[in-house]
Amino acid sequence: MRIGPGIKSPVILQLDSKISVTLNPRGFTMFISTLAAFSSLIFYSFGLVNGTPVNGSTFEGLGEQARDILARAVPVAPRFVVYSDKFVSGLTGPPAVADVEGFNVFAMSFLLLEGAFDKAEEWTQLTAAERATIKAEYAAAGISLVVAVFGSTDVPTTTGADPIATANTMAAWVIEYGLDGIDVDYEDFNAFDAGTAEAWLVSFTTQLRTQLPQGTYILTHAPVAPWFSPSIWTNGGYIAVHEQVGSLIDWYNVQFYNQGTSEYTTCAGLLTASSSTWPESALFQIAANGVTLDKLVIGKPATTGDETSGGYIDPATLATCVEEAKAEGWTAGVMSWEYPDAASAWITEVRADSWPV
Repeated sequence: MRIGPGIKSPVILQLDSKISVTLNPRGFTMFISTLAAFSSLIFYSFGLVNGTPVNGSTFEGLGEQARDILARAVPVAPRFVVYSDKFVSGLTGPPAVADVEGFNVFAMSFLLLEGAFDKAEEWTQLTAAERATIKAEYAAAGISLVVAVFGSTDVPTTTGADPIATANTMAAWVIEYGLDGIDVDYEDFNAFDAGTAEAWLVSFTTQLRTQLPQGTYILTHAPVAPWFSPSIWTNGGYIAVHEQVGSLIDWYNVQFYNQGTSEYTTCAGLLTASSSTWPESALFQIAANGVTLDKLVIGKPATTGDETSGGYIDPATLATCVEEAKAEGWTAGVMSWEYPDAASAWITEVRADSWPV
């Protein structure tokens, strides 16, 4: 809604038959602007509107702060997430929106303890104006831009990184470079074996949330599926992490791959019955052990070349798995590693039987 410049007289708002409020023109304008922003936030939060703008003027009429908050609001389920770490000749930063149509979160990898590398570094090499243009184009298409941190390169707990200081540094980077949030792709396997990962992740996540407020910034984790097995990890694995800070985490991009050549390669193994090697780590088994079902995004490699030790399911078969999970009440979404192998054609096929693009 827009308030034109022609309002010069006091405006009377009749609340009921006995109560009325008189506002001067400036007060009326502020009231309507506030009401518009608040209504948009409410509708978005409860999923009453589609997360994808109809056109580029979706937030027209709202103030700059309201538009910024709405543009960075956490997308409602289902979430369709794609990572990008691979060098693409001729491309600096994220690709054209059309190349990733069907996804609603694009994760640039990686921000490490030493600083930004690969696609995250490319984002810093763009000018502020270039970043703003890309950000606006992605927001208009309903796609959030986040940075993924750590990956397989960093082992922050094992190397003694302070979780509080690390969280402060990485949150400041997200804010400085105008992103929608952060994905914690923590892969310190030795720390989980030693029972030291859980406390580190709890402290790190808690501190991130003090800097990146919930509802305004996305905060996700990307654990490997076996870390949800309830009987393997000394201090509880990701079940314990979820119990302590799950309310601060928007969703989990669960890596159902690279855990063995025959692990999570069928719909049954992915959804309902994992192997005895990683017990109770299939999708619905994880939920049965207390993790919110609609926070469990199914993560898969786009091609066999995007995995190193198993877990690949071809897109057509994966589409049937997704359809089956949806029929059982799951709505979390799908994640893929990585662009450009996972582009619009890949996600369109995966969504075909459940949430068609």
